[in-house]
Amino acid sequence: MTQRMILNETAWFGAGSLRHLPEEVRRRGMRKALIVTDKALAAAGVLKRVTDLLTAHQLAWAVYDAVVPNPTIRTVQQGVAAFREAGADYLIAVGGGSPQDTSKAIGIIITNPEFEDVRSLEGVAPTRYPAVPIIALPTTAGTAAEVTINYVITDEENRRKFVCVDPHSIPKVAIIDAEMMVTMPASLRAATGIDALTHAIEGYLTRNAWAMTDMLHLKAIRIISQSLRGAVAGELESAEQMALGQYVAGMGFSNVGLGLVHGMAHPLGAFYNVPHGVANAILLPQVMAWNAPCTGEKYRHIAHAMGVKQADSLPLAQARDAAVGAVRQLCHDVGIPRSLRDVGLQEADIPALAQAALDDVCTGGNPRTPDLAAVMALYRQS
Repeated sequence: MTQRMILNETAWFGAGSLRHLPEEVRRRGMRKALIVTDKALAAAGVLKRVTDLLTAHQLAWAVYDAVVPNPTIRTVQQGVAAFREAGADYLIAVGGGSPQDTSKAIGIIITNPEFEDVRSLEGVAPTRYPAVPIIALPTTAGTAAEVTINYVITDEENRRKFVCVDPHSIPKVAIIDAEMMVTMPASLRAATGIDALTHAIEGYLTRNAWAMTDMLHLKAIRIISQSLRGAVAGELESAEQMALGQYVAGMGFSNVGLGLVHGMAHPLGAFYNVPHGVANAILLPQVMAWNAPCTGEKYRHIAHAMGVKQADSLPLAQARDAAVGAVRQLCHDVGIPRSLRDVGLQEADIPALAQAALDDVCTGGNPRTPDLAAVMALYRQS
């Protein structure tokens, strides 16, 4: 059996690593950036740190700041037009998952214009050329979009989100600077942090998991569970650890896939515009409990990585309960909403949500095969 790993060409880590941006641009001979971000980051001064650095090194840039949470087809198409109008030859993605995903779609369409409708990128699209070069500057420790081959776009017209899986979309360079992350609100750090934990746990449990990704995911679970509380409290050292942990998780799941938590979270974003990390965080313990019978000894290893005492010697059923309990406690400690009804879930929508979850590309990797009734029950219980 063969396995594949796809990662960035270059990644920089550590507080202050943003300073390496100009050398990466010059080394690649790139001329003008389109910076893809959102208005909140521009207003908060995060964007200015990037543009000031580029200007100081006499590097040309333009800005597209119309990205919205759960980016839409229209957001992408407007970004494509902005790239062409600017005369740019590379992208700088500044922000969380939404600017990162938008940049990937823009970059792919610029080099593969036959996919300009955006919808045709769903799944594993037969793109022929790599995206224009992307330099990813994440501002949240959670999505790991800077190291993945996946991106998610919202089809507002059809009230659905779709996942695109394309090795051509991975950023050339990732700069993971915790100083770019600590300015985010605590609630956002909490939600994106549990999103990262979800990546690590689902990547560890997915049907395609193997030795190398298991190693990455268990390490990520350990780092995230030890550092998320401190990162939410604003501790820079913990934020640096979270930045590393979420990247390590991304190295793994990008190459093996995810599971039902993500499959169920995507429709919630499409229906109610629920932040992706919040949806994952609410769903994760419930889906973990449902998956438990099909996970062998893996929950014991998760419990151990999360610091559960004597996890190695507990009876298997208790070890599984302990893993789920550790996740619930972490979610509680960082202030995640308790129920999907707290974020707008409507009973009348559950059948459509469940069908969308079953159709989602992530669900196929789940260790336990769900049916419509099971997914509907999980929505009601979460």
